[in-house]
Amino acid sequence: MAEEPKKLYELVAEKIIEQLKEGIAPWQKPWNSAGTDYVMPYNAVTGKNYKGLNSLYLHLFSPYSDPRFATFKQATAEGWEIKKGSKGLMINFVKTHDLRKKLDENGKPILDEKGKPVMINVKYNNPIVTKAWVFNAEQIKGIPQLPIKEVNDIELWEKVARAENIVKASGAKIEHVAGDRAYYTPLFDKIQMPDRKQFETADRYYSTLLHEIGHWTGHHSRLNRDLVNKFGTPEYAREELRAEIASMMLGHELKIGHDPKQHIAYVDSWIKILTDTPYEIHSASADAQRIADYVIGFEQKKDIKIEVTKAEAYNPNTLQLGDEIKYNSATQKVLKADGKEFIIQDIDTKHKTKLTTSDQLFNSLVEAKRNPEKVEAIKAEKHNSISTHPTPELQTENSIKRKF
Repeated sequence: MAEEPKKLYELVAEKIIEQLKEGIAPWQKPWNSAGTDYVMPYNAVTGKNYKGLNSLYLHLFSPYSDPRFATFKQATAEGWEIKKGSKGLMINFVKTHDLRKKLDENGKPILDEKGKPVMINVKYNNPIVTKAWVFNAEQIKGIPQLPIKEVNDIELWEKVARAENIVKASGAKIEHVAGDRAYYTPLFDKIQMPDRKQFETADRYYSTLLHEIGHWTGHHSRLNRDLVNKFGTPEYAREELRAEIASMMLGHELKIGHDPKQHIAYVDSWIKILTDTPYEIHSASADAQRIADYVIGFEQKKDIKIEVTKAEAYNPNTLQLGDEIKYNSATQKVLKADGKEFIIQDIDTKHKTKLTTSDQLFNSLVEAKRNPEKVEAIKAEKHNSISTHPTPELQTENSIKRKF
């Protein structure tokens, strides 16, 4: 009798145990905060990220750097070709319907006007878990090449700002204390963090904070997980496993990376848990995905709140985050505005410029924001009355633009 193939959760559990025993953080990919982004696995056709155990499985088992995957059927439909000898990776998905031929009262297929069977979706009484095999983009001929983008200073700031905005929108109570411990206290519903200056980089600070935010979601008023467990117990290690996987998902979603050092104290406990109950990795991955989705949800809520309050917060005397200002035949969008330093981007060319309040271009943009019709009228008048050579005023504005 043939041996039954191992289930997906068993494969993932075995891989994690193997790597933990070797002293490797299973959910860590090489990360360079100043280099290219690592992206969690996603479908090359739909653009959707794989979730839960599927995401973790592809993350662990794929030897390729490209994060895109597709089934044979999807690749063929796109006109791509799976390279000869390629082996796919198995994923699971829940199936709720089945496509079947529509039958008449005699049990024979009903045909359409072209003589082909009419197909209908039949809902299962109970959803079933089925499997599919996906291939990495590096195994597929004809798929567009994934562009490799180097991260510049502005984009690093934007990523950190995104993480900070999510943390603020969550409303989590965070206390900074000089020391070397970061933890969440369920009793007081509070996160304690070391001072920001104790971290080597901003992304290290936020990856640590996101781990604690993961625990914070377990409060009974949020996702309601059991958090009152002593250090060293299996229950404590299970919660740490969920927070660790969730912080990995969040770190890569926000593109700030993930620091796996926090897992060291739980290695032995995780090995025992996954050895005794391999299905635990399925439950942990599902909970981690819920944590990540819950935290990212604060970004959407914040965006909605910004739209509602935008009119009330409007200030015509300065540049504000999100402003879109028409000036010199272009539209400039404000990407950063902290009162001292500003970053604007040309919507069409994507060119970015750094400004301060002392720059002439800053004052010109504020004037264009306050009186858009007046600025356009002056521009039209100048166009009709002067030569094509730049005036000293325009030369001054051009000279202060700083690319980076």
